Amino acid sequence: MLRRQAGEEDSIVLIDMASPEAGNGCSYGSTAQASEAGKQQVASSRVVSSAKPPIDFVLVWEEDLRNQENPMRDKNTQEVWRETFLENLRVAGLKIDQHDVQDEATAVHYVLLNAPWAVLCYYAEDLRLKLPLQELPNQASNWSATLLEWLGIPNILLEHVPDTPPEYYSCQFKASKLQWFLGSDNRDTFFTSTKRHQILFEILAKTPYGHEKKGLFGIDQLLAEGVFSAAFPLHDGPFSVVPESLQVLGLTQRQVLFQHWARWGKWNKYQPLDHVRRYFGEKVALYFAWLGFYTGWLLPAAVMGTVVFLVGCFLVFSDIPTQELCHSSDSFNMCPLCPDCSFWLLSSACTLAQAGRLFDHGGTVFFSLFMALWAVLLLEYWKRKNATLAYRWDCSDYEDIEERPRPQFAAMAPMTALNPITGADEPYFPEKNRVRRMLAGSVVLLMMVAVVIMCLVSVILYRAVMAIIVSKSNNAFLSAWASRIASLTGSVVNLVVILILSKAYVVLAQVLTRWEMHRTQTAFEDAFTLKVFIFQFVNFYASPVYIAFFKGRFVGYPGNYHTLFGVRNEECPAGGCLSELAQELLVIMVGKQIINNVQEVLVPKLKGCWQKFSRGKKAGSGTHPAPWEADYELLPCEGLFHEYLEMVLQFGFVTIFVAACPLAPLFALLNNWVEIRLDARKFVCEYRRPVAERAQDIGIWFHILAGLTHLAVISNAFLLAFSSDFLPRVYYSWTHGPDLRGFLNFTLARAPPTFTSAHNRTCRYRAFRDDDGHYSPTYWTLLAIRLAFVIVFEHVVFSIGRFLDLLVPDIPESVEIKVKREYYLAKQALAENEALLGATGAKDDQPPSSEPSLGLPA
Repeated sequence: MLRRQAGEEDSIVLIDMASPEAGNGCSYGSTAQASEAGKQQVASSRVVSSAKPPIDFVLVWEEDLRNQENPMRDKNTQEVWRETFLENLRVAGLKIDQHDVQDEATAVHYVLLNAPWAVLCYYAEDLRLKLPLQELPNQASNWSATLLEWLGIPNILLEHVPDTPPEYYSCQFKASKLQWFLGSDNRDTFFTSTKRHQILFEILAKTPYGHEKKGLFGIDQLLAEGVFSAAFPLHDGPFSVVPESLQVLGLTQRQVLFQHWARWGKWNKYQPLDHVRRYFGEKVALYFAWLGFYTGWLLPAAVMGTVVFLVGCFLVFSDIPTQELCHSSDSFNMCPLCPDCSFWLLSSACTLAQAGRLFDHGGTVFFSLFMALWAVLLLEYWKRKNATLAYRWDCSDYEDIEERPRPQFAAMAPMTALNPITGADEPYFPEKNRVRRMLAGSVVLLMMVAVVIMCLVSVILYRAVMAIIVSKSNNAFLSAWASRIASLTGSVVNLVVILILSKAYVVLAQVLTRWEMHRTQTAFEDAFTLKVFIFQFVNFYASPVYIAFFKGRFVGYPGNYHTLFGVRNEECPAGGCLSELAQELLVIMVGKQIINNVQEVLVPKLKGCWQKFSRGKKAGSGTHPAPWEADYELLPCEGLFHEYLEMVLQFGFVTIFVAACPLAPLFALLNNWVEIRLDARKFVCEYRRPVAERAQDIGIWFHILAGLTHLAVISNAFLLAFSSDFLPRVYYSWTHGPDLRGFLNFTLARAPPTFTSAHNRTCRYRAFRDDDGHYSPTYWTLLAIRLAFVIVFEHVVFSIGRFLDLLVPDIPESVEIKVKREYYLAKQALAENEALLGATGAKDDQPPSSEPSLGLPA
């Protein structure tokens, strides 16, 4: 049943700050009764409280004192919004303390927020937060550690990390059942810092500062308008420790993470994922779990790829067709590469042919099959790992049952409806309207894809023109390497264009996704991710796809060359397009990794130095800054989207085009070893502490990885069939001889008589054509063999992949047993509690047993 929300007056808002009675009609998201109701619910609890309340959240704004005498209208508006917002926070029950630091020109105002016990209890129940009922031993395990222990081999990756977080049976918090929850006798430690941050952020995200229907609500909007310059929870003290205080009990959570995770010297140690989850939340912990899992699986792929590359290095000096080319002298006079270019000798391209042989040999077929199965197994075993972590971290049913609507959605939704799962009355946006907006956003996406294709065509034309200009050079070396020089510079230009377009579209995608009104944060992030990835996929992979499947396919023949905008279409170099594709992949993939890593190292340090320099005077010389001042000098956390995007694009390069570059897994492995510690250091040392967010998996990224895995099988099949010399060599060995003598002459066609008579000399070109320029019977035979190879290759790989999918269960048997055991205990506890209620009628004293994950003892 849908109900239209009232929005005529500012006093009728989602978060009612005026009257407690107004919240009785619709309790969703209301904070009006937080203080009063919370006090009534916990008044009878015997708890211990400290005199000094903790700082749960910090708001910051800066004021230019030089313009204070003549304030502008915008500044007055911002002051009104700020004062209204802070007053509404007070009405919601928060305690506010303010500290100011100023010099002659600027004043920095710090608003320190604290949520009283009553507000915490009210919102913990309203947000359906899960809190512990019973402590369990930590069940963390690692298959490699178990295997090495079974084999009796010392494990250099294993390290004892102090203060290991325990595991719990937990359920949704009920203030009326407070005595049943673990640690309820101490108010200071009952709600962990991450839970307090989540509650404060929920309040900040919903508190209005004007008319909500005009979007005047929430801290995110105030930050965008410049009313506040920052909003963040405090870190758990400094990350560094002095040498004399290196006792285990003296380390804070942040210091433990720095000492055992974020230091470069820990590159060869397991990640303390339970510690990461306790401090940063499940979403951040799942990212690092996936990154570590993926990096570990890259090790066998990198070893195999390196072996395949070394085999190619050996074949360079023993391959008969390559030796024939290098020793052909003036036997093969090749046709000009452009209308004004001269004839050239094939032997001058000896180095290019040898470079092509590094990547184009029989080992690449085996490696392509290996990588296709590797990708399938990687995803299958990650599903098992993810299921284990989701169970241990108590977030297996988060997205289906626990996740609430986004605060921005709740305030802007035009009506409410009952949630069919929870039965709660929640904001609702018609699905038909959302679909219309998504279709409009898709049109914008197609327009941006068209821009990418236009840029690709421009790069193609650049390469063609550059090859013509360089080939006309009087320098013999430049003339011989004209195509490779044009290709290399074109790759660099393409990388620059890619990075520029990426920045522009990410901003556009954020605007489109907010406009689509997605209900939950997970749905919002999935929609945003899909938009950006589709664009980035075309942006990053358009050039490699062109080189792999289109370049050299539509050239024509001497006397009848095909053109694009009057420029002759590009040809593959003497070594084939596979070597050029490997070059393109290395330039884009490795170049992007180097640029990203340099940015991640230098940019935070430069920004941090600038912030410290610009605010150095305000802190006062010779004094230690307050914790909120020190954290304000850190950089705002930018989330995990760009981290995931970087790794997923890398996964695409490693799998989709691996037939052309067997060294791609090695470069990915080396990058990821650095990436893990680099990202860890950013979160621990250089970023302000993010609000802990829950998640049960890596979201839509997993489905994108699965799609890339299927695409990789098809891509490698076509690469081996149409871009490699593997099948022509096999065909020649069957029909002419296994030693491949004469294969070079077999792949070269003769120029048509009309072209020969016009230039008074004959020449050769790479193609399977007859003397008149028509396709020869060999071409059609090879085409049939290539198509058959594609069908057989992808059917074999998909069949083996499907078999492995059925063979490897998505959820480990041990986890399934534990889930069934908890379900049994929950039913048993519920039955005994109902029997007890029937005998005594003590309804208010029963434990909260509505959740299957209780596992209460009988």
